[in-house]
Amino acid sequence: MTAPDPSLSFTDEELIMLGRTADGLSAYMGVSVLAEVGCDDDTQAQWVIFAVPLGVDEEADEKTVHVQIGGPGTQLLGGRGGLDPSDDVYDCRYLWAIQITDDPEARYIRLDDQGEEFDYSNHLGELLPFETSDEELPDPDLELLEPLEDDDGENGQEDDDEPGADLGRPRGPSIH
Repeated sequence: MTAPDPSLSFTDEELIMLGRTADGLSAYMGVSVLAEVGCDDDTQAQWVIFAVPLGVDEEADEKTVHVQIGGPGTQLLGGRGGLDPSDDVYDCRYLWAIQITDDPEARYIRLDDQGEEFDYSNHLGELLPFETSDEELPDPDLELLEPLEDDDGENGQEDDDEPGADLGRPRGPSIH
């Protein structure tokens, strides 16, 4: 058996992004969203599928693509939407998937809720519904400390040559 081509596999960073996407979808939708990584038998290219487990009394309708997620040896990403880690198999409503290709023009293909090619990109983040980077956000407290600028680009302070002329008096009309 030959080893799988590493270029057709998700990197550790990509798997983290995909797990965060499942967690973000769980929070956004208010239901458990599962993300399972798999591999195409023919091409050995990895894919990830996103799906929502059906409720105990719920059945998939005719319009919905029905899939099974989980089971022994599967790789689930993220927090599993709060479901306990186990080898259980879940009947699910398929949401969408991303698969890796060997096409130099499109490393990733996104499949829609019917399994049809929907979008493609060489950058995984472009196909995800949420920003999942670890990029540090600006500190909102520091932004509040910066002086606001007037329309003319000045920060609203007068050019008084007198030291201590502003002494922290409030701006605006004086009230008598």
